[in-house]
Order: sequence, then C-alpha cells, then structure tokens
Amino acid sequence: MNTTDVRIMRLAHGNDLPLPSYQSALAAGLDLLAAVPTEAPTTIAPGCRALVPTGIAIALPAGTEAQVRPRSGLAARHGLTVLNAPGTIDADYRGEIQVLLVNLGGESVNVTRGMRIAQLVIAPVTHARLREVASLDETPRGSGGFGSTGG
Repeated sequence: MNTTDVRIMRLAHGNDLPLPSYQSALAAGLDLLAAVPTEAPTTIAPGCRALVPTGIAIALPAGTEAQVRPRSGLAARHGLTVLNAPGTIDADYRGEIQVLLVNLGGESVNVTRGMRIAQLVIAPVTHARLREVASLDETPRGSGGFGSTGG
C-alpha cells in the first residue's frame, strides 16, 4: 500500500473533533466530520443543499489531489450525498475543506457536530500535454457516444 505525508491543520471551530481517519485497514477514504456548532445542527430539507464545514485545512504534496466523495451509508439511509462528487481539492489550496451535501431523500436530515459526512481520498495527478492534430486515429467504437456500447 502506498502512503504519502499530508500536513493537516485544525481550525478553531474544529479543535475538539477527531482528525479524519480510515475506518478499516484497507479503506481508501478518510472520513470527514461535520464541524457545525453543537447547538445549531445544519438541517437539509429534501431537494436542498448545504455547504458543511469540516474544521480542517490540509497541505497536499505536489502531484496529488484530494477527492471528496459520498459515504454510501448516508446515501442509502438518508439520500444524502456529495453534490459535486467527487469534489476536488488541489495541492495548492489551503482553505478549509467544506463538503457540499445535497438531500435527495424524502425527509429532512440533521447534520450534527462530529457526524461522518464524506470521505477524503488522496490520489495522484497527471497533467496532460495537449497536442493539437488535424485528425484522430480510428477505433472500432468511433464517435459512438452515450449507450453506444450496449449499456
């Protein structure tokens, strides 16, 4: 298994929360926690969205990104998911990680302090060197788009 060092800073409103952590030895994502005030949970009504703070900021090494992904349990139980999944955190971003949640379920969901709201996956980045050409090589698929392979 590959590892990389990521510097993390707790922000004042997240000082008492645990740092993100893997929930099993082979988990791909670190669980992100909601850093909403204890006395003021964030309520997300059906069809609505909310930007939820995590109380942390990170410094990723060059050549990596962090992806904010939904938690399957929240999606299955409540219809709560990450709207821009996966959200991308670039290596040069130093602000607070926030999670854009949307409620696709039929009932309001209360996001409470310390609730596990998303996963953070650290991944390598490859930059493309674009080369403009007059034509592209042919393939059996050609220009077939949505559903063209039988799906």
